[in-house]
Amino acid sequence: MPESRTRKSADEKKVRKQRAAAETKKKVKAPTSRRWVPPTFITVGLLGVAWLIVYYVAGQDVPFMSDLGNWNILIGMGGMAAAFGLATLWR
Repeated sequence: MPESRTRKSADEKKVRKQRAAAETKKKVKAPTSRRWVPPTFITVGLLGVAWLIVYYVAGQDVPFMSDLGNWNILIGMGGMAAAFGLATLWR
């Protein structure tokens, strides 16, 4: 015949609760202040947008922009992507 399950003793339950309480008592240190994140991601995002606007409006007249050609699109979009990445750091 199969043996029935035995009940856990009260001592085992206390030990298990103590272990669980000890694990939950470990506090994770909060990250340091990130006040720099909002101004930084706004600035980087606006620079990316401004780069694209200047490229489309006056890219032919700006010497270094005309030399870069279509890389200007990557630079502008990269600035906006970097701003999005920075925005994920904001808490």
